[in-house]
Amino acid sequence: MSPEEFYRYWRENHGPLVQSFAEALQAQRYVQSHLLESPLNEVAQGGRGAAGPYDGITEIWWNSHDELLAAMQTPEGVAAHGKLIEDEARFCDLSRSSIFLTEEHTIFDSQ
Repeated sequence: MSPEEFYRYWRENHGPLVQSFAEALQAQRYVQSHLLESPLNEVAQGGRGAAGPYDGITEIWWNSHDELLAAMQTPEGVAAHGKLIEDEARFCDLSRSSIFLTEEHTIFDSQ
């Protein structure tokens, strides 16, 4: 699919689907960050030997690791997870995607 179709599907179809499963997954926040076409991407990658950028990233927040684990053990959570993977396969190359859990460590916040 074209980049325009990809971003439209991700925003208008997949995003609302994720939102519909937020309660079953106990997710608190979901953010899509779409690739910004900018020469600054090349500047940021330069000198690092970095691979090219992804088309975007998704961030999902939970109150705790334990809440995520609990949600993934319910029939509703398992079903939601399966439906999201099924939908992602419609617009993502899952074999070239990454998924991982992180923990934030704020170094500074000047807001």
